[in-house]
Amino acid sequence: MSDYSFKSKHIISMRDLDRAELDYLVETAGAIEEGRIKPDMRGKIAALLFFEPSTRTCFSFESAMKRMGGEALLMKGTGATSVKKGESFTDTLKTIERYSDIIVIRHAIEGAARLASEVLQLPVVNAGDGANQHPTQALLDLYSIKKTHGTLDNLKIGLVGDLRFGRTVHSLAQALASYNPEFYFVSPGFLEMPAHIKADLTARGIKYTEVSEVEPVVPELDIMYVTRIQRERFADPEDYERLKGSYIIDLKTIEGAKKNMKILHPLPRVDEITVAVDSSPHAYYFDQAENGVYMRQAILSILMGGIQK
Repeated sequence: MSDYSFKSKHIISMRDLDRAELDYLVETAGAIEEGRIKPDMRGKIAALLFFEPSTRTCFSFESAMKRMGGEALLMKGTGATSVKKGESFTDTLKTIERYSDIIVIRHAIEGAARLASEVLQLPVVNAGDGANQHPTQALLDLYSIKKTHGTLDNLKIGLVGDLRFGRTVHSLAQALASYNPEFYFVSPGFLEMPAHIKADLTARGIKYTEVSEVEPVVPELDIMYVTRIQRERFADPEDYERLKGSYIIDLKTIEGAKKNMKILHPLPRVDEITVAVDSSPHAYYFDQAENGVYMRQAILSILMGGIQK
């Protein structure tokens, strides 16, 4: 492990982390997976506050904490909490702060995690805030790409599907911008990458191309990152019905792919990748989900001081 002092107290947005911090997180996740370091979280408690549904993020954080000897307090939804009695968001946070050493929060409202970091003294980790950011997913994606390609630098990345509401692709685009990628943004016009993300990439000198069809760009890609069309983000159900199924990746779609092209997906999938692709050497999305445990072990242990040098 490199002798590096992590500067950030919270992980809220990928724009808050510089390349050195990203590299350190990826390096630490690798060291944990390989058993070169074994973080000790005994006596530590992580509060996992999931105001929105989650499978992989929630369980991987809980698994990460328990694998390091720590404990996790889990809140899934607000049905059994005092939020139903009218308790404010900040009062809920300030109360749970007294019971834990770190807070991991997922919320439907953009900026909720940032607010939490401003009112709490504990480290706060954003586990997804509306259609805004999902930084821990982007970090495990970086780790997955590093494992499959041996580098994060100068890769050609295709982001496919819902780029407007997909918080995973927002975070990943900003994270990869530290590594000089070339992006292909593949989406229907209504679901294109938000202007502020594109402006940020342009300001950082990152090249991107916007297209509406995936097949023509497949031969160029090192990574194809597929996202589902997110029904829950649409204000008008008719827009969802019109756009669902816009892209379906099957074996024919990837016939011209590079030998080591990998398909990533933050999951859950609906119909955007066929089951037949699962047995392809290009499929990496379930391995990607497993990598979430190692990255979240790295995040939790770094922010709580559990890495022994």
